[in-house]
Amino acid sequence: MTYEEIFEKSKEHILSQAPEGLEGHLAVQVNIIGEGQGAFYIELLNGKVYVEPYEYYDRDCIFIITAEDFLAICEGTLDPVAAFTKGKLKIDGSIDKALEFSRIVENAKKNAKKPEPEAPAKSEPKTPAKSEAKTAPKSRKK
Repeated sequence: MTYEEIFEKSKEHILSQAPEGLEGHLAVQVNIIGEGQGAFYIELLNGKVYVEPYEYYDRDCIFIITAEDFLAICEGTLDPVAAFTKGKLKIDGSIDKALEFSRIVENAKKNAKKPEPEAPAKSEPKTPAKSEAKTAPKSRKK
């Protein structure tokens, strides 16, 4: 997979699960190692999420990870804390900010819009309403 493909796929996942109404600032640079290596950043700034293919020099932390593992985190098949404890994810910078970012991502996944179940079709009443029943004739011939 190329860097461009990794970036686009990551951006798509991140923006589709972006939390709404998040205030404050958090900037994480993601350094992809191995196949498709490169860097991009994710910035949460006053309710908006930005994902751009550049290094971010005023970042809170850097995630150093393979593309496969980062995409697994984005898809929810790899827990970021488990990835860190297993050595799949290395963090340079503020661990507190990395944990904050992890919680934001997890909450966004939990609160992601799930398809609402379809409402059952309303069926027509089989008997007329009481007010109609009193005035309706007992038999109708056509």
